[in-house]
Amino acid sequence: MVVADDHTLFRQGIQELLMTDPRLRVLGEASTGDQAIALVQDTRPDVLLLDVQMPGPGAKSVITQLKQHCPSTAVVILTMHDSPAVVGDLLDSGAAAYLVKSIGCEELVATVHSVSRSRHNVVLSVPRATMRSLEHARNQQDLLSKREVQVLSLVAMAMSNAQVATRLYISEGTVKRHLTNIYAKLNATSRVDAIKKAVAAGILPDITANP
Repeated sequence: MVVADDHTLFRQGIQELLMTDPRLRVLGEASTGDQAIALVQDTRPDVLLLDVQMPGPGAKSVITQLKQHCPSTAVVILTMHDSPAVVGDLLDSGAAAYLVKSIGCEELVATVHSVSRSRHNVVLSVPRATMRSLEHARNQQDLLSKREVQVLSLVAMAMSNAQVATRLYISEGTVKRHLTNIYAKLNATSRVDAIKKAVAAGILPDITANP
């Protein structure tokens, strides 16, 4: 496996913990997203242990690239971040497990073995409140139609109604109707309010959560 974290002491500590299990072998360490991608491509490990925030490409970009070039490597997120939006986004991107750094060594080792044996199950070890929020967010995602999500995504890019209409090849009046429906479904009072509530519900990605 490969360990990717920008804190040297943490990487070394994790490596020592993992090496207490004779069935595990750490093939290398990475301190940036680019290093993680290159190292995985060179060594083809069964598992990549990945932090969320490191210099270079963020965790989502790392997962996306490795799914394309090294699909046999399972990505296990190990981080301090337990935001439901981040958890949901990385799981949707293809992470095989999401663990917070407060877990014990036995749970970490068990997760590594679990994702190595099977890619069908997703392993989660996050606070109960995060789980509840994530479940609520999943339910909320069904509130908006695909077209409404497209409209709100473009609005979040600071596009005017006319620009959204041009981009989606629909009339400006149709855009306004979609926005009216979006406000009603999200109980929002403005464009900004709708965007904030959509991000909180996991309908739109939080661009500030994973730079």
